[in-house]
Amino acid sequence: MICPVDLCAVFITLIAIATFLTLIRLVKGPTGPDRAVALDILTNITIVLLVLLGFYFQRFIYLDVALVYGILAFVGAIAIARYLEGGL
Repeated sequence: MICPVDLCAVFITLIAIATFLTLIRLVKGPTGPDRAVALDILTNITIVLLVLLGFYFQRFIYLDVALVYGILAFVGAIAIARYLEGGL
């Protein structure tokens, strides 16, 4: 275990607050692009969570999974942006 228990609790609390606020924006977003940005933020929060779990459990395979997930999330965000623009 790399980080102390108190510090990990702070990280988990901050991630939970960010996830909750992003889910509110995802549900209440007045437009499609707002919802797309909220979904992109949720993928970034998931990547951060995977990296923190990798460091916490000292299993660096989580870093590889986070990298692949980030690349796929980027491609998905580009596809959503092109669809919303009308060019897909």
